[in-house]
Amino acid sequence: MNGLLENIKIKKLVGTLPQEFAAVCIDSRKVKSDSVFIAINGYENDGHKYISSAIESGASMIVCEELPKTLADNVCYVQVADSAKAAGIVASNFYDNPSSKLKLIGVTGTNGKTTVVTLLYNLFTSLGYCCGMLSTVKNVIDNVSYPSVRTTPDQVSLNELLNEMTKKGCDFCFMEVSSHAAHQRRIAGLTFAGGIFTNITHDHLDYHKTFPQYIAAKKMFFDMLPEDAFAITNVDDKNGLVMTANTRAKVYTYGVRNMADFHAKVLESQMMGTLVQINSKEMWLPLPCTFNVYNQLAVYATAVVSKVENEDVIAEHISNLKGAEGRFQLVPNKAGLSVIVDYAHTPDALENVLKVLKEFDEFQRVICVFGAGGDRDTTKRPEMGAVSVKYADMIIVTSDNPRSEDPDAIIADIMKGIDVVDKRKTLCITDREQAIKAALKMITPTDILLVAGKGHEKYQEIKGVKHHFDDVEIISKELNDNN
Repeated sequence: MNGLLENIKIKKLVGTLPQEFAAVCIDSRKVKSDSVFIAINGYENDGHKYISSAIESGASMIVCEELPKTLADNVCYVQVADSAKAAGIVASNFYDNPSSKLKLIGVTGTNGKTTVVTLLYNLFTSLGYCCGMLSTVKNVIDNVSYPSVRTTPDQVSLNELLNEMTKKGCDFCFMEVSSHAAHQRRIAGLTFAGGIFTNITHDHLDYHKTFPQYIAAKKMFFDMLPEDAFAITNVDDKNGLVMTANTRAKVYTYGVRNMADFHAKVLESQMMGTLVQINSKEMWLPLPCTFNVYNQLAVYATAVVSKVENEDVIAEHISNLKGAEGRFQLVPNKAGLSVIVDYAHTPDALENVLKVLKEFDEFQRVICVFGAGGDRDTTKRPEMGAVSVKYADMIIVTSDNPRSEDPDAIIADIMKGIDVVDKRKTLCITDREQAIKAALKMITPTDILLVAGKGHEKYQEIKGVKHHFDDVEIISKELNDNN
C-alpha cells in the first residue's frame, strides 16, 4: 500500500495510485499539480462540492466519503468512511509522522488552555529544551513566533507546523486541543506523549448542542492517547475522572480541594502571586488567583511526570515564569491604577476572575467591563450578566465581537440575567472603546478594573469585518497619554 495511505481504512479505490505527491490539501484553492485533495464534509461547508475544481487545478488523487457521479481519467479516487479522520492520517504520513519525532503534549478544557501551554513552553525552554507551542494567542517554533488563526490548526497546517518543529530540533511541542478540533478529527493521526485536562464548564453549546456532547468531544482526546502516554487530570472538576475513564494512558491527578497525586494547599495569596505547598514542597507561584494555582499545578505535574529535571529545579524555574498575553494581565500605567485585561468569556471564567478580585482587601470596588460574542452560544449571556453583578460593584456591559449580530441585541440578552435592583449599578455602552474609557474615568486608586472577554485579541469583528482593536492598547493610551 502506498505510504500516504498507511493506516487508512479504504472502502473503495478507483484508478491507479500515483507514486509521488506535491502536496496534501483540504482547501481546493491551494491545490497544485500532483496534489492530494481531501474532501471533508465540514460544519459550514462540504469539500465534496470542490472535487472538480481540485482536479482542474491538478489534483492526482481524491480522498472522499462519496465518489463523484462522473470520474475523471488519470485521477485516483479513494473512498473512506470519515474523510476528516483520513485527512489527519494522510497529512501525518505526508510529513513523515512528525508528531512521533518529538514529545507532543496536548492541553484541553474550557478555561486555562492558553495559560497552561504558555507556561509549559516557557518552563521547558528555561530548562534548556528546544520547544514548540500551538496556542490561541500564537504559534511558536524555537522562539520564533507565527500568527495563530484558530486554537487548534487544521490537519494539514498542524502537521506542517510539527514538521517545521522537527526540522528545528524541537524536543517538545505543547498544543491546545479544542473540543472543535477533537470532534472534527483535526488531531487524528497524531502521536501524543501526554494530555492535560484543566476543567469543563458551560461553553460552545452553539456547536455541540448539549453539555454531554461537549464533554464527549473533550473525552475523545483522552480516549486516543496511547499506552505509553500520560494523562493528567483535574480531580476537583466533577468531570475530571470522566475524561480519563477509558484512556490507555497512565493517569495522574492534581487538585486543591481533593487529595491527588499532585495536591496544592494555598498558604498565601497576593496580587503578585501565590505561596503554595505542593505535596510536601513549599513554592512560590508567580500568577495570582486560585484558578491559576490549578494551571501552574498542572504545569508542575507535567514537568515532574516528564522527568525533565528534579523537583527542586522545576519548582525554582516555575517561580520565575510569566503568564500568557491577555490572561489576568495587569496593564502598567503612569496613573498607578489597577487595571486587569483577561480573556474570560464564559460565565465560569468571568466568575473565577471577579471572585478573586473581590477577595483582595486593598480594593474598595471592583469595576467590570465585558460583553459576549455574536454567533455563539446565546444561553451563556444572561448567566454572564448574573455573575457580573454578583461580584462586581459597577458593571459596564458592552460589545465583544458581535460578528453578524446586532450588538445591542447581545447586550439585551446579557441584561436578562440582571435583576431590577442590580441594574442600578449597571451601564450599557455599545461602543467598546467608549465603554473602556468610561470605566477608566470612574476608577480611583482604591478600585480595580477588569476588562474582560477579548484578552490577547487585536481585533473586533463587526458584520464580517475585523477592525483593529486592542483592549491593552486603548487602556495604555488613555492612562499614559493623559497623565
